[in-house]
Amino acid sequence: MEHILLTVQNLKCGGCAHTITKKLSALEALQDVLVDADNNTVAFSYTQQNDLDQAKKVLAEIGYPIVGEANPLSAKAQSFVSCAVGRISKN
Repeated sequence: MEHILLTVQNLKCGGCAHTITKKLSALEALQDVLVDADNNTVAFSYTQQNDLDQAKKVLAEIGYPIVGEANPLSAKAQSFVSCAVGRISKN
């Protein structure tokens, strides 16, 4: 099993972290998902490269692309939606 630490864009608060944790934890191939909003990082364990690729795809879809990847206005807007959902579902 591999462990990775990714730095993501648009991660602003605990609401964002909650959404990321929920979405990545739903992927059966990932384990030990940890999100650090203070450092803009996402860590998890995976076994196959396609599991890592799927996680990166999910992150981009919910508005948190990996640092170095494109961060268009649409991703920034999606991160605000994901953040709001995370804040609401956290309570």
